[in-house]
Amino acid sequence: MEFSAFDPLDATEQWLKQGRAVALGTVIATWGSAPRQPGSVIAVREDGAFAGSVSGGCVEGAVIEAAEASLRDGKHRRLEFGVADEQAWSVGLVCGGHIEILVEPVNLALVQALNELRRQQKCAVRAVDPAGGETRLIDPLTDRSPLGLAAAAAARADKSGMAEAEGRQWFLAVFNPPVDLAVVGAVHIAQALAAMAPRLGFRLRVIDPRQAFATAQRFPGVTLVLSYPDEAFASAPLGPRSALVTLSHDAKIDDPALLAGLSSPAFYIGALGSRRTHAARLERLGAKGAAEEALARIHGPVGLAIGAKSPEEIALSILAQLVERLRLPEGRS
Repeated sequence: MEFSAFDPLDATEQWLKQGRAVALGTVIATWGSAPRQPGSVIAVREDGAFAGSVSGGCVEGAVIEAAEASLRDGKHRRLEFGVADEQAWSVGLVCGGHIEILVEPVNLALVQALNELRRQQKCAVRAVDPAGGETRLIDPLTDRSPLGLAAAAAARADKSGMAEAEGRQWFLAVFNPPVDLAVVGAVHIAQALAAMAPRLGFRLRVIDPRQAFATAQRFPGVTLVLSYPDEAFASAPLGPRSALVTLSHDAKIDDPALLAGLSSPAFYIGALGSRRTHAARLERLGAKGAAEEALARIHGPVGLAIGAKSPEEIALSILAQLVERLRLPEGRS
């Protein structure tokens, strides 16, 4: 996996390998309309160069100054900005929000280990004690300690934040692998998804045994799998970070994909087609052994009901529903 040129942790690793000193500023809490979420990171080099962001630009200057001071004395700092705070007005946080940022020097070993897990597309959680400055890198899949269990809960929720463990308050920064968007059917809507999904950070694979559809000319730079979906998912299974979208309109292709999706922990399953088409689809899948409760997982017709007509609009509605399911797993707000 390659990181973006603007990835702050990648920049941190490169700078540390060059012998430069680096401090990280991490958003650990927000209230109100603060522009960035907990876990957002800025990397600051000792000469003031930086990568990443912890706000809409309104507190970066103050955080960079604190990072430079942290690199001089080796101590971590906890900064708070809010509209009731005179310091906040001086840095421009006037939108009604409150933000808390932890600034700390970092070492190469920890950043390399974290980035290696990210390159392997494995989940990792960086636990930081904001009071004492201790940092741990946790594998939430194997660590069964109280802190490891708290990290696993944060990873499942895909949400960085504060948690109590071992009698202390920890900030848990979650680094989940990208969403695995498996699109079955190399049709026009899939081409629109291929253009949009990477901008959301999703990893896309298009699955279609029809070689005339799944071509590099139609899908430049996209991972193409020229096999039936059940075969594709046998070698690269759907996981908790997977979303499945079937678009082929061919039951021989879509139905095996949906059955594989229903037997997987995929967080989202969507199928293209009208309500009548979807009703017939549910009957077929039920006859093949899919339980009614499982069939209720399928979003059909796929996408939010925004009146979408063109392939691009339909792709937008699909991605919007996928994000809704990812961020609001208990239902629409």
